[in-house]
Amino acid sequence: MTKKFFLRCCMILLAPLIQMFSCTCEASAMRQIIIDTDMGGDDAAALILAAKSPNVKIAGVTVLAGNVNLEQAAQNALATLEIAGVNIPVYKGADRSLVNREVKLFSVYGSDGMGDADLIHPKSKVQSKSAVDFILETVKKNPDQIEIVMLGPATNIALAIQKDPVTMKRVKKFWSMGTSGFGEGNATPVAEFNTFKDAEAYKVMLDSGVPVTVVGLDIMSPEVCLNREILNAMKNSSPTQSFVARANEKYLNFCRDELHSSDAIFCDPVTMAVALWDDFTLETATCHASCLTEPNETYGQVIFYRKNHMYDTMVTFDSYPVEVVTKIKAAEFFPRYRAAI
Repeated sequence: MTKKFFLRCCMILLAPLIQMFSCTCEASAMRQIIIDTDMGGDDAAALILAAKSPNVKIAGVTVLAGNVNLEQAAQNALATLEIAGVNIPVYKGADRSLVNREVKLFSVYGSDGMGDADLIHPKSKVQSKSAVDFILETVKKNPDQIEIVMLGPATNIALAIQKDPVTMKRVKKFWSMGTSGFGEGNATPVAEFNTFKDAEAYKVMLDSGVPVTVVGLDIMSPEVCLNREILNAMKNSSPTQSFVARANEKYLNFCRDELHSSDAIFCDPVTMAVALWDDFTLETATCHASCLTEPNETYGQVIFYRKNHMYDTMVTFDSYPVEVVTKIKAAEFFPRYRAAI
């Protein structure tokens, strides 16, 4: 038996073991996420990006009222996942705020939250289990492994924390599209839409001590804003890109007609890019964060105290679990996003 023949035989015999080891490594490297969303057009854009990403497993999608009512949010999520070609369960959550205040709805994405473009005809059905129970059961089964990407108000997450704070301590990380960062708000001069919709819930999430990366309004530079040129190019591209473009066309028109802007901030897909693309974020600030819940003009404002920053009041905290994204590879966003979906 020649040496070459012997090595070839060994490789044939070892091939199944090598393949098994490779699959095991690949599975262990696969990140597990839950996406919590209020399902407007930009939520759909973010959901498709995650569904098309090879390095994450979406355990489930939980929805709540925010951009649209709860039932519409669920239908939008189902339709979006179907156009992305994936079979992922959807669970309904909160239709009111944490303190049982009805969520007042005004959608800049059209009455159905998806451009009123006749896109929403899902064949699949919503799961019977509640969003909160699904979140808790999934974290219990996968302690310190589940990352939750929050694209809307924090109500579902806060309800889960209140129901079982011990289990929710085992969430690996929160990724939050919320707050104005270190800049100006859009719901009020100091508050961003998601935090303003349910500041009490956002406070519960921040106070949980679970590590969280926050993507605020202040990093939404023109490079990551949707404009007419990009929308038209996407509309005439792949089915998923066309779906995203049509779902967001009314939003772009709203920005033009009401805000007198040719650009529309694309917060949720940018947040998903931060969560999924390891090299996309260039700088963050390590902080302690406080969300204001007094019913006055500061309601929903989030204050960030930078670690190792000398404040005149000499304020310090025991923990700084929040990373606020301060710089991203903005110019790369749309080329990478379109290539990914």
